[in-house]
Amino acid sequence: MISEIYDVIVVGAGHAGCEAAAAAANLGSKTLLITMNMQTIGQMSCNPAMGGIAKGQIVREIDAMGGYSGIVADKSAIQFKMLNLSKGPAMWSPRTQNDRMLFAEEWRLALENTPNLDFFQDMVKQLIIENNKVVGVITSLGIEIKGRSVVLTNGTFLNGLIHVGDKQLGGGRMGEPRAFGITEQLVSLGFEAGRMKTGTPPRVDGRSLDYSKMEEQKGDKNPQKFSYLDTPKLTKQLSCHIVYTNETVHDILREGFDRSPMFNGTIQSLGPRYCPSIEDKINRFAERNRHQLFVEPEGWRTVEIYVNGFSSSLPEDVQIKAMKHIPGFENVKVFRPGYAIEYDYFPPTQLKHTLETKLIDNLYFAGQINGTTGYEEAAGQGLIAGINAHNKVKEKDEFILNRDEAYIGVLIDDLITKGTEEPYRMFTSRAEYRLLLRQDNADIRLTQKAFDLGLAKEDRLQRVNEKVAKSEELENFLRETSLKPGVINPILESIESSPVDQAYRAAQILTRPNMTLEKLDGIDFINEVSSTYDDEVREQAEVNIKYRGYIEKEKENVAKLNRLENIKIPEDFDYTKISSLSAEAKQKMSNVRPKTIAQAGRISGVSPADINVLLVYLGR
Repeated sequence: MISEIYDVIVVGAGHAGCEAAAAAANLGSKTLLITMNMQTIGQMSCNPAMGGIAKGQIVREIDAMGGYSGIVADKSAIQFKMLNLSKGPAMWSPRTQNDRMLFAEEWRLALENTPNLDFFQDMVKQLIIENNKVVGVITSLGIEIKGRSVVLTNGTFLNGLIHVGDKQLGGGRMGEPRAFGITEQLVSLGFEAGRMKTGTPPRVDGRSLDYSKMEEQKGDKNPQKFSYLDTPKLTKQLSCHIVYTNETVHDILREGFDRSPMFNGTIQSLGPRYCPSIEDKINRFAERNRHQLFVEPEGWRTVEIYVNGFSSSLPEDVQIKAMKHIPGFENVKVFRPGYAIEYDYFPPTQLKHTLETKLIDNLYFAGQINGTTGYEEAAGQGLIAGINAHNKVKEKDEFILNRDEAYIGVLIDDLITKGTEEPYRMFTSRAEYRLLLRQDNADIRLTQKAFDLGLAKEDRLQRVNEKVAKSEELENFLRETSLKPGVINPILESIESSPVDQAYRAAQILTRPNMTLEKLDGIDFINEVSSTYDDEVREQAEVNIKYRGYIEKEKENVAKLNRLENIKIPEDFDYTKISSLSAEAKQKMSNVRPKTIAQAGRISGVSPADINVLLVYLGR
C-alpha cells in the first residue's frame, strides 16, 4: 500500500511527534507522521496552556530553532502572562492560556503546509529491525512501511491504563485506545522498560459556575507573545479565576480514599512530584486546610472549564460531591471526571544525547516515552530527535545543545546522564547557567545554529543581528549619557533610592535596585532616544546593563566547564579496569557511557575523586 521508503517515520502526533516531523521535513527529509487519529494531531491532552516556569523558555528556544510550538501557541492564545516579573530576568517565564480546539487546528494546518511531510492514520504495533538497525514499522492493519529512521513519540499510549476509582479502562486518553506491541518488542531486544503515572482533573460546564465567588485573574495589560516572528498579538483576553478548597472538600475526598487506586495499591507507579493529584496533596500536606485551584477556560467559544489543581483518580461520585463544596461550584455540572493513567516508558539513560537509542541504530525516542511530563519538554525533545534523525540518514554531523546553550540542552543532558524514576519536569533551578538562558535572548543564542542547520531562513537571522546591533546602540547611549543631580534625583527619590551629588552615567543609575529604563524615560532627552527602539531591544539592553557583572561571571564559569567538556572519553572505554574508581562510579559510568569528563561528573554517584582518577588515567 505504501511503497515509498521514507527518510524519517515519526510515530505519534502529540507535541513531540509534531515538532519531530516538522523539523525533519523542513530540513529536507521525506517524512511520514503516523497517528492513531488524524483528528487529535497536536492535542492538548491535559491543561489548555503553554509555557510557565522554565517551560516558557523552552517554547521560545523551540521557536528560535525554527519549531512551530511558539507560533501555534500565539495563534491560539486567549491570555498571556509573564510570570515571576518580581524576580530577576533569569526567572521571567512567558505563559499562554490557549483555545484547545484552535491549538490543535493550527498544529494540523501548519503540518499540512509543511513540504516533504505525509500523514497516515493507523497504530504502529511493531518495528522492523535488521542487523540492530530500524528499517521501518508495521501497523495494526499489517502494513509494512519502510523508513531509514524512526522516531517514537508515543506519549501515554504504550499499554495505557486509565483509572477512575475502582474502574480501569485500557486507553491512551479517555475515549482513545491504547497502543500495544512496541513495549514488548523493545524489551525482547534488551531495552529496560518501566511504568509511570500522570493524571488530569475534571472538565466542567462554565455556565454552572458562580464566578462572583472567585478571584479573577486577568492577563497582562501589554501582552507579549512566544514567537520571534510576526505572529498576532492579543488584543483581547479571557480571564482565569482562582478559588480554594476547604476542610469540607477534604473530608469528602478522604471518604473515598479506600476506593482510590492511589491508596489501595492498584497504582504502584510514580506520578509527577510537582503536579500531584488533589488526594495526594491532602494526604501529603495534611496540615493545610485549603489548596489553590485555577479555573481555566478551554477556549473562546466553548463553555468547557479546566479545573487546574484538582487532578484526581477518585471515584467520579466522590469528585462531584466534593466539588460542590468549592465556592462557586455549588451547582457544578461535570462534563467528564478526572482520571489517572499509567503507561510504559523507557529509562532515558538508554539514549545518546542525540536521543538515538544505544541498542538500535536510527531509532529515536522523544517525549513521555523518556519519562518526562509536559508539552514543552516533549516538544523540545521532538525537535532535537527530528533534527538528528534527518542528520543521521543524510550522513551529517549530530546536533547537540549543551547545558550552557539552552534549557533543551539541560533537559536532555539530565535525562541521559541522570535518568529519572518519576515524571521529569523542567525548572529554572535545574539550569546552572540560567542567567544566560533567559527567555528574552533565546533567538540570540540559537538562531545562528538554526540557520546553519537549515531550519531558520536568512531574513530571520538578519532580524536577530539587527536586534543585537540596536541593543548595543542603546547600551552605548546609556553608558555615555551623563545625568546631573538635578535631573536624576527626583526619580531616585520616587523609588526611595539615595540621591546623588554629582553627575552619573545613565547606565550606572540603571543598575540600582528598583530602577528601570521605563523610569529613566521620565527624562525627556533619554525618552527621545530610547522610545525609538522596540520593546525587545529595550529589554535586552536593560538586562545586559543591570546584570553585566553576573553575566560575565557566568560566562567565565561556562568557559571553565567547557574545558572538561572538551576532554572526550572513548566510546569503548573500560571503566572496570581502573581499580581506583569506586564501584558505584564503575557501574554508573559503564551504564551511561559519558562522552566527556564534564558529563561523567554530572552522573549521580560519581564523586570528584572519581573524576580526578579518570583524568589521571586519560593523561590529563
